[in-house]
Amino acid sequence: MKTLTNLLAATALTAAAAAPALAEKWDMPMAYSASNFHSATGAEFAKCVTTGTGGEIEIVTHPSGSLFKGADIKRAIQTGQAPIGERLLSGHQNENALFGFDSIPFLATSFDDSAKLWEAAKPSIEKVLAEQNLTLLYAVPWPPQGLYFKNEVNSVADMKGIKFRSYNNATSRLAELTGMLPVTIEAAEISQAFATGVAESMVSSGSTGYDRKVWESLNYFYEVDAWLPRNYVMVNSDVWSGVSDANKNVIKACAGLAEYAGNWRAKEYTGFTLQGLRDGGMTVGPASEQMTNELKEIGVTMTNEWLEAAGDEGKAIVDAFNASQ
Repeated sequence: MKTLTNLLAATALTAAAAAPALAEKWDMPMAYSASNFHSATGAEFAKCVTTGTGGEIEIVTHPSGSLFKGADIKRAIQTGQAPIGERLLSGHQNENALFGFDSIPFLATSFDDSAKLWEAAKPSIEKVLAEQNLTLLYAVPWPPQGLYFKNEVNSVADMKGIKFRSYNNATSRLAELTGMLPVTIEAAEISQAFATGVAESMVSSGSTGYDRKVWESLNYFYEVDAWLPRNYVMVNSDVWSGVSDANKNVIKACAGLAEYAGNWRAKEYTGFTLQGLRDGGMTVGPASEQMTNELKEIGVTMTNEWLEAAGDEGKAIVDAFNASQ
């Protein structure tokens, strides 16, 4: 990543202007820990913008939900409490079903398919965000989602009654359809929730489990590759409209580089973090054939429910994705 970091710096310096008389400070709330690859990418993006605008816009990141909790970040940006921030896109599915396009089980299960699905959905997502006074800057996928459990699980029947960490509509519905008990827990609270028994299971990437050292409480990770959700960085549209064209160009360039860096990190981090779970003492591997088949049946149910909720626009996204295959 050294070469990419150098590229970020070089691009920023090329665009840099003389230090302005007035400078703006943009506080950027983020939900995940500073060590998480999304947060690291966001920190580099912030540095790129600060340098590239010659200090005219200084972005300061606040990871781990330290400024606003994850669920409050989008609202804070919409209302101008913060000018910019990062959030899990599907965390807003309760507002509009379209936000859950990337959490349709077993639709896009690889990085290549995730990129194609994002290309199909991006115009619709940008339109919805614009209606909410938000401007999209960049988006980065998480690694494929797997299932974490404290005890060995070989079928959906084995999941009944297990307390399951949910973080969006899709995960809550998955819990309901498998007989688990959904408990809403923000990323920053994962370690404590498992340590105290508030939750006993979750669907997430190897990255989240590794960052939160979940091997201290959980023992199994099943690679089911359910979906690849995305985090995105957004800016308040009123704030954006007040940015000079020169600085908008700098921010867009930094956003493009951050998206590239984030995608690269997500791919590289996948194998690294799964090995990290193993090194921590967890059993990591594919789910049983029975559990995989049962989960795919549940995936069909969830897909049909999402298509009904998302309407014609949702169907158009899925059709465009399928046509790209």
